This record gives sequence, structure tokens and C-alpha cells, in this order.
Amino acid sequence: MKTLRDVKIGETVNVVKLHGEGPVKRRIMDMGITRGTQVFVRKVAPLGDPMEVTVRGYELSLRKADTEMIEVE
Repeated sequence: MKTLRDVKIGETVNVVKLHGEGPVKRRIMDMGITRGTQVFVRKVAPLGDPMEVTVRGYELSLRKADTEMIEVE
């Protein structure tokens, strides 16, 4: 299983599945990250937290814990 955390800078991936439960999963979906969405990784902070991505035409910063819940291909 490959998660968004494993994606390198400059790569574009598709979301396969969201893991997690309740409010955490709902918050990720509210940010526009749903199954089938393309995600482009723009930057990653030196320690890997946070990660800046482009989703649906806007830029978004995600914490490392959140990126581990997003399964991609």
C-alpha cells in the first residue's frame, strides 16, 4: 500500500482510498481529497511535516499524520 507520504516531490498521483474514521476522515474529504482525485506534491518540509500539495486547483498543506491516511496509486 502506497500512501501520500511516500510520494516524491513533483509527482502526481490518484487517491485510491481514505483510511481513518469519523471527524478526521470527514476533514480530509472536506478539503477536496476524495477517491479518484489527482494530487500533485509541490513541496515537503525538511523533516517531512507538513507537505504542500495541489488538489483541485488550489494549494493545501497536510500534516504527516494526515498524509499517511491517504492511499494513492
